[in-house]
Amino acid sequence: MTRLRFFVLSLLSVGVMTGNALAGEPELLLVIKNHQFEPSELKVPAGQRVKLIVHNQDTTPEEFESHSLNREKMMPAGSKVSIYIGPLKPGRYSFYGEYNAASAKGVVVAE
Repeated sequence: MTRLRFFVLSLLSVGVMTGNALAGEPELLLVIKNHQFEPSELKVPAGQRVKLIVHNQDTTPEEFESHSLNREKMMPAGSKVSIYIGPLKPGRYSFYGEYNAASAKGVVVAE
């Protein structure tokens, strides 16, 4: 009986650990369209790593740039790229499009 309990508990533990591993980081979609980021403000959980999926829907390349996030990523026209950020302390972290800095602006808000 003791072996059976140990076996069942072992299986439950593996299931819980596997479930957490499969959950992974939260994912957020960020679109660049008409040389603007949509949405221009992204809210993310503080203290947690997040995956941004950036979809460049423009017909020209763009570069995601953020000094406060310490990230820089080239995005060819029509492409999707993944950018991992965090874990972040609570605060506001600005980003912009290198090639269209006047119009392509946004902020990540960690709460």
